[in-house]
Amino acid sequence: MPRHQASPISIASEAGDLAEELAARVADAAARGAPLRVIGGGTKDDLAQRIEGEPLDIRGHRGVIDHAPSELVITARAGTPLAEIETVLAAAGQRLAFEPPLYGAQSTLGGVVAAGLAGSRRPFAGAVRDSVLGMKILDGRGRTLRFGGTVFKNVAGFDAFRLMAGAFGTLGVLLEVSLRVAPIPAACVHLAFEESWPRARGRLDDLLRRPVPITGAVHDGAGLLLRLEGPEAGVAALARELGGLDDAPTAWEDIRRRRYGPLLAERLWRISAPRRSDVDAVEALAESPPLRDWAGAEIWLATGASAEQVRAAAAQCQGHATLFRGATPGEAVFPPLPAPILALHQRLKRAFDPAGVLNPRRMYEEV
Repeated sequence: MPRHQASPISIASEAGDLAEELAARVADAAARGAPLRVIGGGTKDDLAQRIEGEPLDIRGHRGVIDHAPSELVITARAGTPLAEIETVLAAAGQRLAFEPPLYGAQSTLGGVVAAGLAGSRRPFAGAVRDSVLGMKILDGRGRTLRFGGTVFKNVAGFDAFRLMAGAFGTLGVLLEVSLRVAPIPAACVHLAFEESWPRARGRLDDLLRRPVPITGAVHDGAGLLLRLEGPEAGVAALARELGGLDDAPTAWEDIRRRRYGPLLAERLWRISAPRRSDVDAVEALAESPPLRDWAGAEIWLATGASAEQVRAAAAQCQGHATLFRGATPGEAVFPPLPAPILALHQRLKRAFDPAGVLNPRRMYEEV
């Protein structure tokens, strides 16, 4: 496939379109008040609360519908495997800007968007919701709703579709998603620096004040890993300036596949905090050196400390903590919501899913 294409390419067949069948299932469940458990690839079942309900499997609703390389847009059904999306994009010299983590071959586009998880490029290329241009969903009544479009000029008013990124299927069943994509850079260099986090943070402070081609900055406890991507001349010039050790991309692949350092822990916490905040209270709970991604704003922590201890430590550094893996039955995964924010979540739930049948209590007991 050529790198640039003047017009969209229609790829998917009608055989992969299960929208009417899924709508009928949701409408029937709403009429009966029967909870539904929306199922994709199942690769992120450990994140968020486990729920009981009739399974609504979207994996058969699949296929890339349109890909317009020259417009940097792809539209696909929610059950399409992430690997298929990335193969189509790579053939055109493109990729998903937010670098979704890879949790397994069964991962689907709908699951990626519903979980709202972005990888190491997040602070440099934006979050999942920043790449979403439009969406077609089923609400809790089984009605088909379309939001946004396939170009930025159509993305106006209340961005209802961006609410779906990170909502874990509690507001709607994703049917189709249109995403802005990015060209694969001409050059990529991986560098490693054996230095403590305070020194690495100072290095990053200096670099992030400049328009430099950095797309990844991770500290693993032993040193700083930098990924440079962009035009060949710019990447080469910055690499010469910084020095450091030429590092193979293995570490970056392992980080993306969540098999690096504390990411393998049976009980794993994700702390999100301002990158310049003092995280001594969080580090004091660590069983092994924490992994700092997003240039320090995302901290992965393996610890046997109680949820109360971890969340109190995260609050001390102006952040919040999510129990990413290892929750016991009934244990809250996401940080408690302040009353006004919880009330807003409940209003949104009632608006999109008045019968409360879509993944009830998947994120919060009250929603």
